[in-house]
Amino acid sequence: MITIKNSNQIKGIRLSSQLAAKTLNYLAGFLKPGITTEELNTLAHQYILSHGAVPAPLGYNGFPKSICTSINNVVCHGIPSSETVLKNGDIINLDITTILNGYYGDVSASYPVGKISPEAKLLLDITKQSLDLAIHSLKPGKYLNDCVGKVIEPFVNKHGFSVVRDLGGHGVGLKFHEDPFVFHFDTKRENIILKPGMIFTIEPMINASSEWRIIIDKKDGWTVRTIDNSLSCQFEHTVLITENGSEILTKI
Repeated sequence: MITIKNSNQIKGIRLSSQLAAKTLNYLAGFLKPGITTEELNTLAHQYILSHGAVPAPLGYNGFPKSICTSINNVVCHGIPSSETVLKNGDIINLDITTILNGYYGDVSASYPVGKISPEAKLLLDITKQSLDLAIHSLKPGKYLNDCVGKVIEPFVNKHGFSVVRDLGGHGVGLKFHEDPFVFHFDTKRENIILKPGMIFTIEPMINASSEWRIIIDKKDGWTVRTIDNSLSCQFEHTVLITENGSEILTKI
């Protein structure tokens, strides 16, 4: 069941989304070789609490930290740790979700740590561009798959990259995860028509190879990695379908 948000709900979700984006921007300022992902987690946790909100991931289905920190071949759900130290040449995705006055905002972005390889830079650029292209295509009355999967998959494939298929975006706002599930590859299905008031994330996870399959760490039950150890990258926004197009709620 896809929930169409009313004006008051949209206002609350917008405020939470902007806080999530501000948290992400704040955290990005600390990225450098030598910092641990646990330090990043603490900084984010304190920043979110100081703004009257709480971090949605903490305790969600048992997740032990306040943010996700996914490095290099980690696709998503990387768990911050005092033993994980950022190194020159790494790429890292920071995934932030806030709950402010009961409303959720969800955003993520990937960043270079120091000087990265040309391959890594291209992966970051193409992943960000794929998200932007999908958002630009959103319009009420169009099919979700036409705007997202059909846009992202061919764009990244022509660069030799692949779209992770087992994970995707999701409705958000009143809960952490709501309908619809947002596929980032062409499902060939035209079953969800975009309507004003819909709010969901688009968050393509792109692997730097033609292999889209993933594996989940058996020890922690969370960390998702590429099956071939290739680099992976993700960018994410929470978006609202408007009367004429869309609004990026996590844009500051």
